[in-house]
Amino acid sequence: MGNNLFNQLCSYENLELAFEKARKRKTLKKYVIDFEKNLKNNLLKLQSEIIFHIYKPKPLETFIIRDPKTRKISKSDFRDRIVHHAICNVIEPIFDNGFIYDSYANRKWKGSLKALERFDFFKGKVSQNNTKDCYILKADIKHYFDDVDHDVLISIIKNKIKDSRVMWLINIILNNHSSGGGTTVA
Repeated sequence: MGNNLFNQLCSYENLELAFEKARKRKTLKKYVIDFEKNLKNNLLKLQSEIIFHIYKPKPLETFIIRDPKTRKISKSDFRDRIVHHAICNVIEPIFDNGFIYDSYANRKWKGSLKALERFDFFKGKVSQNNTKDCYILKADIKHYFDDVDHDVLISIIKNKIKDSRVMWLINIILNNHSSGGGTTVA
């Protein structure tokens, strides 16, 4: 499983689909408009860089948001987000079947609304048709991606993805994040 994904990942069709996903709800952003002005050439250039292993992601842009708690966010360049989507397009089907059913974040046909519907279902069971109090725990793992052991993460991915060229690209992206580089915008 996952032995020859690189050609699929690098296909123009996949990069075009990845562009569509990356631009979703961002169509009026200047960086999207600029990229789209010369879409075919930009995608062909990106394709060539990936195929010839000369692709290098730009440093992450780091900024602080307060919504409602203060969080440090690291954002990839738009062009790099296209590459992220291109990778996900080919590896997501391989991993999705292994996820627990009630995992809803960033999954096709899942999401916040489906998670709330599922919560309501379980709330009804636990509270005996809403006749008893029901408590929930909302949790977030602080700095998860900064702290997760990338060697362990890579070894888990390698168990399913045997194409070394795809693994090269995944490593490039993970190393870009762990480098801590980037500009800080407050």
